[in-house]
Amino acid sequence: MSEDRFIFLEPTQVRPGRVPMPPAFAVKAMTADTEGRFSLLEVIVARDIPRHIHHAADEGIYVLEGELGIDYDDRTYIAGKGTFTLLPRGIPHALRCVSTPPPRVLQISSPGGWEHYLEDLFEAGPAVLTDGQLDPAKINPIAAAYDIRYEER
Repeated sequence: MSEDRFIFLEPTQVRPGRVPMPPAFAVKAMTADTEGRFSLLEVIVARDIPRHIHHAADEGIYVLEGELGIDYDDRTYIAGKGTFTLLPRGIPHALRCVSTPPPRVLQISSPGGWEHYLEDLFEAGPAVLTDGQLDPAKINPIAAAYDIRYEER
């Protein structure tokens, strides 16, 4: 690794992005930091993530605290502290908060880009929600730019 790409973040530090992220989404390595190879975030999964498919990126999740519900293809899992899961591209999956407090995870996306997708979602604000929940039909126009597709109800 070249010295000009070295990053050292204290526990509460995050990488600055185009759009400020809510505290539940702490970007630790941006796509630009890794020359596109991956992005890494520390995330508190307080809201269920609807069933979707990443067509271009693999997603890895390591549970730091709490329990995360994972619906993968046609199976359901509960991932507790210390559990790792790899969600390969092309397979539908959903994530659910199944503990109080909500699970805190490390999320890696390879190739990178996840933080840019989240920036676009947060920039859209409440326009992607229906009755306080993420609405796949409203998210899909934003997700399409990142080769992600949510199943619409």
